[in-house]
Amino acid sequence: MKHILIWVIVLGVLVSAGVYGFSYYQRTSSTADTGNGLFADYKNGTYTVGGTEVEFVDGKSEVAIVPGSAAQVVTQYFGNEVRGDVNGDGNEDISFLITQNSGGSGAFFYLVSALKEDGGYRSTNAVFIGDRIAPQTTEFKNGVIVVNYADRKPGEPMTNEPTEGKSLYLKYDATSNSFGEVVQNFEGEADPKKMSLTMKPWEWISSQYENGKQTLPNTPSAFVLTFNTDGTFSLKTDCNQMGGSYSVEGEKLTFSKIFSTKMYCEGSQETEFSQMLQNVAGYSFTSKGELILALKFDSGTSVFR
Repeated sequence: MKHILIWVIVLGVLVSAGVYGFSYYQRTSSTADTGNGLFADYKNGTYTVGGTEVEFVDGKSEVAIVPGSAAQVVTQYFGNEVRGDVNGDGNEDISFLITQNSGGSGAFFYLVSALKEDGGYRSTNAVFIGDRIAPQTTEFKNGVIVVNYADRKPGEPMTNEPTEGKSLYLKYDATSNSFGEVVQNFEGEADPKKMSLTMKPWEWISSQYENGKQTLPNTPSAFVLTFNTDGTFSLKTDCNQMGGSYSVEGEKLTFSKIFSTKMYCEGSQETEFSQMLQNVAGYSFTSKGELILALKFDSGTSVFR
């Protein structure tokens, strides 16, 4: 009889502990969604990074690259907060930097904003800032967010410490729910002779094919192509991180040894973009500051900015 009584007491304690443990998990680990896509705490919301929704819990997200894999894509709050009315609705919004790393050498920095509304916050799409940069300060001036950071000088390998100061001016666009770059001291034209593949990360804008088909990214800033000075490239897509080698001969450009992480994303444009990349035959620059990739057999072009 005593043994039976002891087991009843132990079982009661375990059930009680389980109930309270579950209740605590729900409070601390679930996104505080207030309805209509709003969330109460900007560090516990869902943001779109590179076309993929990322759910922050206490400022961090860890998702397996492949289900069951130990390798993870880690996205987390970095800081450099700045507060101000980003979208002009009279409310004080919160803008800050986040980082994303999938276990490789890259550490990708993005800016996002939590837009204040009645009842909570609504997230913007993340805008890519740079790979392995050294953030300094973030400011808000006259409706424009200014991200100050250090990067490598043109031609320097990624192994070098970032020492060159840069500033990125960003303005919110309600139509795309993202940010566009505000070019400072722009005189109307760029000089293609002074431009280079390694001068900056390139965002895919559109692809136009000979048969009249045009493809646009479903999510602005989802595809970002970076040429490194050591003959390698890195690519952030709307689903995975890719990389490989490239070679240049005059105006000829070839991509090779392309590899990718293996995350599956419903509706991703990654396959089409990857096929386009493998068919690149050459490149050129425009006076608008654009990079144009020409496809083999004059089958089309892709525009980057």
